[in-house]
Amino acid sequence: MRSSLKDFARREWGSLFTTVRTALVARRWRAIPMTLAAICLTAAFQLVQNQEWGYQPVQNVGSVRAEEPLWLALLRTPLSLFVPALDLPVWGALAQILLVFGIAEICLGRWRTLGIAYLATLAGTLYARIGIALGPENPLGLPASDARVVDTGPSAAVVGLAVFVCWRHRARWTGALVVVAMVVEILVKNNLAGKEHLAAIAAVLALVACVAWWERRQDRSEPEPGPGARSWKPPIRS
Repeated sequence: MRSSLKDFARREWGSLFTTVRTALVARRWRAIPMTLAAICLTAAFQLVQNQEWGYQPVQNVGSVRAEEPLWLALLRTPLSLFVPALDLPVWGALAQILLVFGIAEICLGRWRTLGIAYLATLAGTLYARIGIALGPENPLGLPASDARVVDTGPSAAVVGLAVFVCWRHRARWTGALVVVAMVVEILVKNNLAGKEHLAAIAAVLALVACVAWWERRQDRSEPEPGPGARSWKPPIRS
């Protein structure tokens, strides 16, 4: 039993663990500079928005609502990812960023991490408008009152990054568990945030399908070496 659990853990998390551990041992905190900057930015927004003078400026640069013009929402989306939700403890957002953004930055690189994070966040932002247009009668719809809900925080990005990293490192059961957890969230508490998480997952799964298709196409386009071909190695200089 113990041996089978070890084998499962090695298959599921071995590649991921090795990649993260190697980077942290070699470079320590220098392996995740973008993640540390994101944590500092999130903490700064939290500190400022809880001041009497700072709430409105933070709302002006990072608050997204579906009732606002789309161009304004798109303009605020990059910073909205780092504005913690006022009704949730900030330590939860900081822990999510440290864990998931940190792993993603090591495994995918900082620019891919940011790109996928913004794709997931943008998917949630656009879904809110579509869901409100569909109305509460539609299973995918939202009530009109959700148009006034402040939509900020890293949760959609965290979910999207978790799914992509699990796919890239073949942690299939972990990725499936993330998806199932988001579905259960909807069943327990059917709100805007939960449905935005599913929208983020759908967007990332579409990206996964595109990347997988492109990689298969690249593999097929590479010519196979002939039976007598040898792999070339550079000469060793003495």
